[in-house]
Amino acid sequence: MFSSSSSTRRWLCAALLGLWLGIAQASADIRLGVLAWLGSEEAEVQWQPLVRQLERRLPGHRIVLRDYSLDELSEALQAGEIEFLVTNPGHYIMLEAEHGISRIATQVSATSQDPAHVVGSAVVVRSQRQDLRRLEDLQNSRLAAVADDAFGGYQVIWAELRRRGLDPEQGQPLTTFTGFPMPRVAEAVLKGEADAGVLRACLLERLEREGAMPAGALRVLSPRPDIGHCGVTSALYPGWAFAAARGTDPALSRAVLMALLTLPPDDQGQSWSVPADYHPVHELFRELQIGPYAFLRETGWDSLWRRYWPWGAGLLLVLVVWGIYTLRVEHLVQRRTQELSSALAERHRLEERVQAGQEQMDHLSRLSILGELSGTLAHELNQPLAAIGNYARSLLRRQQADNLSPEALRQAAEEIASESERAAGILGGIRAFARKRSRVREVRDMAGLVEETSGLIRGMLARAPLIELQTTLPAEARQVVVDPLQIQQVLLNLFKNAWDAQQAAGSDAPIEVRLAAADGRCTVAVRDHGPGLTPALQAHLFEAFFTTKPDGLGLGLSICKTIIEAHGGELHATAPADGPGLVLDFSLPLAAPDATRQEPDHA
Repeated sequence: MFSSSSSTRRWLCAALLGLWLGIAQASADIRLGVLAWLGSEEAEVQWQPLVRQLERRLPGHRIVLRDYSLDELSEALQAGEIEFLVTNPGHYIMLEAEHGISRIATQVSATSQDPAHVVGSAVVVRSQRQDLRRLEDLQNSRLAAVADDAFGGYQVIWAELRRRGLDPEQGQPLTTFTGFPMPRVAEAVLKGEADAGVLRACLLERLEREGAMPAGALRVLSPRPDIGHCGVTSALYPGWAFAAARGTDPALSRAVLMALLTLPPDDQGQSWSVPADYHPVHELFRELQIGPYAFLRETGWDSLWRRYWPWGAGLLLVLVVWGIYTLRVEHLVQRRTQELSSALAERHRLEERVQAGQEQMDHLSRLSILGELSGTLAHELNQPLAAIGNYARSLLRRQQADNLSPEALRQAAEEIASESERAAGILGGIRAFARKRSRVREVRDMAGLVEETSGLIRGMLARAPLIELQTTLPAEARQVVVDPLQIQQVLLNLFKNAWDAQQAAGSDAPIEVRLAAADGRCTVAVRDHGPGLTPALQAHLFEAFFTTKPDGLGLGLSICKTIIEAHGGELHATAPADGPGLVLDFSLPLAAPDATRQEPDHA
């Protein structure tokens, strides 16, 4: 086991080093196109911080930022002028169908950590218009929007109006398009050129904060009560997409993805996460019959009548043509359905591969811990094995001396059985911890998990530290829905780091574990009495490949943070207020009172 773990670790280090050197030696420019929905100057201000952060994380590369309108971005892809682009989810769906681009990350807002609920639209009217209170009141009004192919600037509200029985295509309301930048829409409403306007969610509040719009002059129509940070009229859709063009080097795409995932949130609280599910955007386009689903309009009766009315004089000919057309449409639908089904199946396969990769990483992390503890583990197992050998040799000597009494035989047998059970218990705990299996979710007592992990580390270390559990919580305040093995992995990492820190400081104080509960969450704090860390080191503590140990990989705490966040919790590091050392604490949501069954993990 030790040899296999060491080989795996050496291979992983070599692969990561090779990837890093390959990136560092590259010198080509990376051309990034962005949708300038607020105009060129605003696009430069909005995206330059992202460019600078990416350049710091991609040594040897220079990011060339180019801003485009909706049509210009499509033309740039067609001409091969850019390798990457950032655009809204609706425009991404269009470009994916036309140019075969693929998203590698999705923008996440700090106000909604769910990447599937980020982008929305707001319908604004003048504050004194008391006759306009709901979307239904816009039936005979004038509605201003950016463009008919603007996702947050028109299409989202178009769908909301359709669901309320209104159809802008039929003049209910009458729609006019101002073009980019989007603040033109608000200006049209203020000047009375339109009764209402469509803005991207939170843009009105931003314009008021910046002084570009008089505060209180406009209000949001039918604001959603469940969103408090700004006025939103529509449903929410996945965030903006960071996508790679069809011909972009996959290795470069992976390097950019890794850089994006490590970026901190910007001044607006925006960060990047793994690609979100854009199925709601597909459903919206299917409902409106636009973009990749524009072919659905061809099957309507109105379309058929407009296409074939010149041949209406001959009923038989019309029927024949209609039959041929229907067969053709069915063939197209079946082909498109097969293509969509294949795309969905491929996406499911990729999701399964990502999940398998995460499980493999968790497994390698546990094996890495066992590898680090293997020396002391061998010493700990040697003790019961030596005791068994001593008792066995004592029995042989007594038998040879004809001095083997029944009492001595019984005592020796009991001691041999006790020591063998001890060794088997150590190996059983390690085997349970190291085995590879699918993730689960079940209700567990947090104090019990701490005790089990304490027993595991005591079985693995010859001079295991004293782990002192401090809690006054009742049993119902300690129940959490978790994957027990993953939480044990986190606790074992924290205990091992605390033990290493105290070894370095020469401290034999116990490792303190405190349980607390507040606001529906259970908090676990692990405090050591080591030398502690400077604020500068604490700031990088949870970054991948950052470590203060000479022989460490820097993956342990990064994986721990990923595990805790996947459980809906948070992991933090702070300096204790009453002496040296470091406190690592994480919180998990408490289980519902009736949450007693085991369920698979769909996170």
